[in-house]
Amino acid sequence: MQTEPSQRIHKNATKAWTVNALIVGLVWFIPLVFFVVLSIGGTVNTEVKWYQGIDWFVFSLLLIGGLFMYLLIGLIYPKLRWQRWKYDVSEKEIDLLRGIIIKKRTLVPINRVQHVDTRQGPVYRKFGLSSVTISTAATTHEIPALDDETANELRNTISTLVRKVKGDV
Repeated sequence: MQTEPSQRIHKNATKAWTVNALIVGLVWFIPLVFFVVLSIGGTVNTEVKWYQGIDWFVFSLLLIGGLFMYLLIGLIYPKLRWQRWKYDVSEKEIDLLRGIIIKKRTLVPINRVQHVDTRQGPVYRKFGLSSVTISTAATTHEIPALDDETANELRNTISTLVRKVKGDV
């Protein structure tokens, strides 16, 4: 049996993922609560009375449950995700291991790599992180949340290994 990959993504990944999750959650959570409150109050579309059976107790339970899920996804999930993310790059393959409940392990043969990129969004930029994307003919794989220097080195290393294997060097 093969050993697990040993390289970890950057620790700031938890902070970046937390910020991302909280922003996305706000984009969905606040309008949903606003709509439900207005619906229960009867000021939105008074002709469709789908909300008549909902009372404030049920609404409060739904609101608390939604808030709990929002905080769980924003504060706990990123830490668990970071703990499970590992990778290794060798002359033969790229080994990716991730997943919280279900572990997913992907081995990408170096000779199947078509190109490799780095990517950085605004939240990653704030934390000095980048992702490395590895494209094959079938799909694209990502190693998320590496510090910028490591991401650039990894991109160049994979590119060099691919050229060596394919005889382009």
